[in-house]
Amino acid sequence: MMHSAGGLPLISSVGRSRGVFVEISRRQFVSQVAGMATLSSFSRAVEAQTYPERPVRIIVPFAPGGPADALARLIAEKLSKLGQQFYVENQAGAGGNLGMGAGARASPDGYTITIVGPSFVVNPSLYPKIPYDPQKDFAPVTLAAVSPNVLVIHPSIPATTVKELISFLKDNPGKHSFAHPGKGTTAQLSGEMFRRSLDLDIVPVSFNGSAPAIQSTLGGHTPIAFTVATPAVPQVKEGLLRALAVTSAKRLPVLPDIPTLAEAGLPNQESDSLMGVLAPARTPEAIITLLNREIVSAINQPDIAEKLAGLGFEAVASSPTEFAARIESDISKWAQVIRAANIKAE
Repeated sequence: MMHSAGGLPLISSVGRSRGVFVEISRRQFVSQVAGMATLSSFSRAVEAQTYPERPVRIIVPFAPGGPADALARLIAEKLSKLGQQFYVENQAGAGGNLGMGAGARASPDGYTITIVGPSFVVNPSLYPKIPYDPQKDFAPVTLAAVSPNVLVIHPSIPATTVKELISFLKDNPGKHSFAHPGKGTTAQLSGEMFRRSLDLDIVPVSFNGSAPAIQSTLGGHTPIAFTVATPAVPQVKEGLLRALAVTSAKRLPVLPDIPTLAEAGLPNQESDSLMGVLAPARTPEAIITLLNREIVSAINQPDIAEKLAGLGFEAVASSPTEFAARIESDISKWAQVIRAANIKAE
């Protein structure tokens, strides 16, 4: 170190110049990073303004012909007005996990979106391992529609209300069963919530879909059923089955005299099957906003709402934030039911 004539230390001019150089370099680096971030944001904004510039893929994690596939094709037709083709790609397998995994891995540029059903929020607890994280790997676009479940019984069961059914089952433990459309369906989980919350000794019986479950109940083999509403409504209207409650938050227009479970004295047991639209995480917010606006507009059109009703679904068309909250809530709710009932994927 250099000293002055009086013995006081002096800062080396070389050290000072190096310090100034380091400080300038650091400032330049920060400025460059900030400039790159600004440029990236600007690029994403420009990209969103010109979107879409090429065809957009809509992944459906199920086989053609189901509600999710129908919704995807309805949306694709409406969105093609943006100037590019929106096309459906079915990737069925592993309870929807195959297609949802593909959607999670897609490039976050708005050129792949995924239509999901209730398995999206059920599978994280149903399977030991899945190829996606429902909250980290996706950006919600909209909760498109929901379909409630319904509790129906064969007329041989001497009950006209939920309260009477509960009393009957408690008086006859172990003698009856309830049908449901299959492992991991929200109808099965509705039945499990009902059974466990009341400590009822009834046996769940799994079927491969709602139609065979309803047929079993019509035949009196499984005289109680939790199933999606659509296949049950005609049987109820013809008097072949008796509907005691719907699992939705409000009554169904097609069954206006049937109370909700909450109205029947069982609150906090709401359940339905959702259909929603997702994009990969980190998709530009401007593109999410555009997709939400266009899909919500399409779903709210009378012809789409009517077609959804024909599939047993009620149009919702939520905001991305509302859909994110629903995803978080459903994952937690179904995880508790699945753990309590020890339900595992087949």
